[in-house]
Amino acid sequence: MAAAGSAQRRQGKAKRIYVKGLWRDRLAWQVTLFMGLQSALAYCVFGWLVPILRERGLDGVTAGAIVSLSVMVQAASCLIVPHIAVRGKDQRLINASLCGVAVTALLGLLFAPLSTVWLWAVLQGIGQGGLIAAAMTTIVLRSRDPDVAAHLSGMAQCVGYLLASIGPLIVGLIRGWTGSFSWCAALFVALGLGAAINGWKAGRSIEIDVHAVEKVI
Repeated sequence: MAAAGSAQRRQGKAKRIYVKGLWRDRLAWQVTLFMGLQSALAYCVFGWLVPILRERGLDGVTAGAIVSLSVMVQAASCLIVPHIAVRGKDQRLINASLCGVAVTALLGLLFAPLSTVWLWAVLQGIGQGGLIAAAMTTIVLRSRDPDVAAHLSGMAQCVGYLLASIGPLIVGLIRGWTGSFSWCAALFVALGLGAAINGWKAGRSIEIDVHAVEKVI
């Protein structure tokens, strides 16, 4: 009876998983910055693409339709990209390439002839939707086990989305200071370049050098 009671007490104790060194790991920060910078691009699109197109002379309905098309393409790209990403020996090329497509398409939406904006919207959807999926896939592929993946996901999404939330604010500030969205092109290029650099490094076929430790509390 005493032995059974002791076993029940042990089973009743809570367990907590710790991952030591995650916040000091360089690769973890590269994954986090890749997540944050590509998310900043996405937030700029969701928040400001309609006003950008309206400033270029499109009516509200057409501008909204163009953004809706881009978002629908993003959804399709999100489903396809992970299947492509896991087939390669690493994800460096696909991460960097998607950044290039997303930023180039944004520049096209800013400056290309209005007759081509539907094409640029489709390309932007491919690039941006693919980036979202690639960032999530990278979190899993760089982790040794599910516990590390869970903690890395928490780090990447917490810090990453906080960083991403600054993007739309900066777009608004640029618009207010200059009276035009044209100078936002510099911001989009900077965000895309930062995402490409960190996406390239985060896409290497290595794992974060941390381990999950289970403690009974």
